[in-house]
Amino acid sequence: MTKVALSGACGKMGRVIAGLVAARNDCEIIAKIDPCASSAEVEVAGFYTKIADLPETPDVVIDFSHPSALPGLLTYCKTKSVPLVVATTGYNQTEAALIKSTASQIPVFFTGNMSLGINLLQDLARRAVRVLGTQYDVEIIEKHHNLKKDAPSGTAHMLADSISAEFAELGVQKQYVYDRHKELCSRKRNEIGIHTVRGGTIVGEHEIVFAGHDELITLSHSALSKEVFAVGAINAAIFLTSCPKGLYDMSDLLRSTT
Repeated sequence: MTKVALSGACGKMGRVIAGLVAARNDCEIIAKIDPCASSAEVEVAGFYTKIADLPETPDVVIDFSHPSALPGLLTYCKTKSVPLVVATTGYNQTEAALIKSTASQIPVFFTGNMSLGINLLQDLARRAVRVLGTQYDVEIIEKHHNLKKDAPSGTAHMLADSISAEFAELGVQKQYVYDRHKELCSRKRNEIGIHTVRGGTIVGEHEIVFAGHDELITLSHSALSKEVFAVGAINAAIFLTSCPKGLYDMSDLLRSTT
């Protein structure tokens, strides 16, 4: 039985993860951490406002909280030698580099999206670049609910980075463009446009457009509930407990199941 500490337990994703874990027989949540926990929640056994207050060391930590929680999480996991699943998005480049460097000391699972479908979309986008070459313009459109704070989404950046890396293999360096209304000019060939939509209760939609001469190819993924991300995070946590120190993502998890 894998013992899990859940960071961000009061958030929507935290509650979904807790509900799914309760229905499984291969893992259990031994501690819930959230600085926003109410006094009534803190009085409940297993609820804490700081990860440093945990009386029992878990087998793995799942974090679905906020970038501000990162320093405490990394300190705790390194000190206790506990694997960490980083499912929070919105990190800046410095924070992302810190997460990756921590993987030299403990197992770290870090990805822009925990969905199997999104990771398939990422692979298809890479393959599209290899087949279509440099003659197609690429635009990424992401849509989320009106409460999501970071924009563009971590997933949009993950997709853009994968596409950009494929273009680099073809000798083309791409530049991300987020806002075109400030410049009155035609689209440059080295651009990858990234566009954000926020509204309603959209769980998550990502669309990659390859626009060529008289031809349009679109790859898309829609998440219909938050469970697709929660299941991925739980599976990543169980996978990570058997891994040596290092940096892992969804491709490593998928390889382990085939």
